[in-house]
Amino acid sequence: MTQTCKSWNTMTTNEKFLYHKPCKECGSRDNLGVYENHTYCFGCHKYTAGGDEPEIEKPKTIRNMITGEYEPLSKRRINEDTCKVFDYEVGEYDGRPVQIANYYDKQYNKVAQKLRFPDKSFKWFGDTDKITLFGQQNWRDGGRTIVITEGELDCLSVSQVNNNKYPVVSIPSGTASAKKYIKQELEWLSKFEKIVLMFDTDEAGMKASVEVANILPVKKCYIAKVQGKDANELLQQGKGQKIIDSIFEAKHYTPQGIIEGVDTKELLLNDDYVESVPYAYDGLNKKLSGIRPKELVLLCAGSGTGKSQVCRELAFDLINKGHKVGYIALEESVKRSVRGLVSLAVNKPIHIPEVRKSIPTEELIKEWEKIKDKICFYDHFGSSDSEDLLNRIRFMVQGLNCKFIFLDHISIVISGISEGDERRLIDNTMTNLRKLVEEINCGMFVVSHLKRVDSKTGHEDGLQTSLSHLRGSHSLAQLSDAVIGFERNQQSETENNIMTARVLKNRFTGDTGVACDLIWNKDTGRLSEGNFDE
Repeated sequence: MTQTCKSWNTMTTNEKFLYHKPCKECGSRDNLGVYENHTYCFGCHKYTAGGDEPEIEKPKTIRNMITGEYEPLSKRRINEDTCKVFDYEVGEYDGRPVQIANYYDKQYNKVAQKLRFPDKSFKWFGDTDKITLFGQQNWRDGGRTIVITEGELDCLSVSQVNNNKYPVVSIPSGTASAKKYIKQELEWLSKFEKIVLMFDTDEAGMKASVEVANILPVKKCYIAKVQGKDANELLQQGKGQKIIDSIFEAKHYTPQGIIEGVDTKELLLNDDYVESVPYAYDGLNKKLSGIRPKELVLLCAGSGTGKSQVCRELAFDLINKGHKVGYIALEESVKRSVRGLVSLAVNKPIHIPEVRKSIPTEELIKEWEKIKDKICFYDHFGSSDSEDLLNRIRFMVQGLNCKFIFLDHISIVISGISEGDERRLIDNTMTNLRKLVEEINCGMFVVSHLKRVDSKTGHEDGLQTSLSHLRGSHSLAQLSDAVIGFERNQQSETENNIMTARVLKNRFTGDTGVACDLIWNKDTGRLSEGNFDE
């Protein structure tokens, strides 16, 4: 308070102070102090005997709130006039000095107080569910520009360097609650032509700026970057002009991921190197132009067609080319998986006991030594929680340096989730897998089952595969970069060992159709590419 205010309080110590309200004489919002037997305006100093004017409704009183005085905050270089404008007081609570930030509701009633202690701890009084932004009660609805700061002291600082003439408000409780309070006052803020966010320049402040900007009207939102920690730090250093400069130099916010055409010249002309690893089969290479990181390839076929064998062949080929592979086969044990890969090396199906006995252990170990450093497995038989599985894939790639992942198969992942319909669960899982391959920069093969169709011939009898046959959800096709269907007539007397590989989707080149025939050799247990007449 000014000296006049303090000496007046001394003269009226026997009268109980009630509350503040607007003054009709000078037009102030809350400079009129109301006592039991008189009123006194701390702005124009008008004294009126007889207490409150009956035509003005008294604000609601809130329990526990305390009263203070307006004083300059010398260490912060904030003057008394600024404190008056924002109803920012100095007082005492529980024997300790405090700064009091008074908060108002939409009807201009003081409903809460935020007490700031010397150790920077805080305490709230009143009804915080009704509060608006700090300082919001000072400004009319709408205008040219409004600045939003991270704290009350920054709000006072920004307002003071602009002679308390222009709208400035603050979020009540730091960056963690910024989005909540901005959302509550979105209608009011949207009435301004320009909304400038001036949060702290630390990581939390910059993150909150983006979160808040994403809910504000895009064409109106600007982000200011002060040349220091925050606005009050600049004020303390006597750099008030830099606060003003940061407001005028605030950058128009553009949501992440939006790139204007004028900024795409380098994308047009500069080629990024994209590693492409050839498939084990020439027919698939001609259609798909190899296997690439950040791509998800869906493999589908009828039950018993040979999807798992295809996975082994592709994984084994990648290992032989020097790439490390993460192999997740949820329908078989790790023992079966590792034996299946070594079987390819010795050209014998060693999972069959009679065959295993015919091969010397030394030969098996010799071939195992060649692949052991290029493969890792997930030791889990049966269903697996989706999020749990994603974390293991992430570890395989980022922790163990796997370049390619095989997941056989997605239906069993879904079966491990107890609640939710299959379609939605597949949507969620495929979306997460799609994001994951982009995030960790790996290539991924995912096996999917086909649904039964209304046909006399089923997939097990050689029915041609189609994207519409994928079981569970359209996201299987939509989120995959490529989809390869495998067809085999398991009951044919003459061709039950011939599997046709058909490209059903090809985002990279668009070339679809039959890629090749794969012939299974019963004695070696291997799939080899047969001749295909185009």
